[in-house]
Amino acid sequence: MNPRILIIGLVIPEPTSSAAGWRMLQLIEQLKQISSDIHFATAATESDRSFSLEQIGLQKHTIVLNDTSFNDFVAQLNPQIVMYDRFMTEEQFGWRVKQMCPKCVTILDTEDLHFVRRARAEAFKKNEVVNYDTPDCYRELSAIYRCDLSVIISKVEYDLLINHFQIPEKQLLYLPFIEDRISDELPKFEQRKHLMFIGNFIHNPNYQTVLELKKLWSDLRNLLPKVQLHIYGAYAPQKVLQLHNENEGFIVKGKTADVNETMKHYRLLVAPIPFGAGLKGKFIDGFRNGLPNVTTKMGSEGLFFDRWGGLIAENNEDFIKKTVQLYEDKILWKQSQQNGKDLISKHFSTEKWNGVLKIRMEKIVRNLAEHRSDLFVQKILWQNQLQSTKYMSLWIELKNSGLNK
Repeated sequence: MNPRILIIGLVIPEPTSSAAGWRMLQLIEQLKQISSDIHFATAATESDRSFSLEQIGLQKHTIVLNDTSFNDFVAQLNPQIVMYDRFMTEEQFGWRVKQMCPKCVTILDTEDLHFVRRARAEAFKKNEVVNYDTPDCYRELSAIYRCDLSVIISKVEYDLLINHFQIPEKQLLYLPFIEDRISDELPKFEQRKHLMFIGNFIHNPNYQTVLELKKLWSDLRNLLPKVQLHIYGAYAPQKVLQLHNENEGFIVKGKTADVNETMKHYRLLVAPIPFGAGLKGKFIDGFRNGLPNVTTKMGSEGLFFDRWGGLIAENNEDFIKKTVQLYEDKILWKQSQQNGKDLISKHFSTEKWNGVLKIRMEKIVRNLAEHRSDLFVQKILWQNQLQSTKYMSLWIELKNSGLNK
């Protein structure tokens, strides 16, 4: 069994810029257990941070949005499995794949549930209770229903889809980060200093977290007068750069060349995350490099099980208190460091998750008709596929070609 696999990417993975980038590479490694014939197609342009997919054996293709050329491309390629990188990609290309390759198995890589993150951002902005009943929710759930399998990175989001939205369990696969790179050769407590935060600034929760840190920094600095806070992250806009203040010890560093090497020199990762979704890759990186953290309940969501590699704060005052406590208490710091390593070993190890996607996919590929037989919402959505996204795409295509003049 060596089915041809097509990944349709929203972007070309940038593993040094974001957790989403190295998450995609993890999924590619899992797909390589299924097939050696893997293709990656995207309408996105390449950047100097883009990973060279060719070096890991993939064939890369450029495709065009809202254009019938994709129909010809996918028909000629004739994949047996198609994976969509986030629900927006499924909206754009899913109906074309269904039209040209109706028997191929479709996977949705959600990354995180976008409607959850957006609803929480709106609630944070308006200081209201989170409301998931939104158009974003309908769009993303529709994509999940249309696909044969959706990969969910967070157990919290998996449970939400199963228990609240009643998505059939056989259409979902909980597959978190897969980690086996825990370093034993690490600087000790006394060799580390200062606080750090890291996050890709295309991702709005990271910017909001830096704003929270800026608000808290004066009180923190009064209690830790010799300590600096260093802010790392790719694609930092001017509104982040202007927060830099060397006199106050609030230093915006920008993108780091090597997150692992950078983290080893800091004593604490601080992240008062106000909203978000999925799993926060910064904490996995931290645990792997022996870097404890102080965060919020939102920050630890999906990663916290029976212990945490640091401290979880209830509010701003508690965040300041726990940051000072963990920065100065060597015994607590060492226990937090060990907790982080144990958390990865127990809940995110290669031993636990390697091959899980392969097992599920091979079962679906062998029994596709049976798998789809009672997915009635999927059937209804595909019966009505000649509406909404398809006609919008065709309208844009006509507009682009000038035929609507």
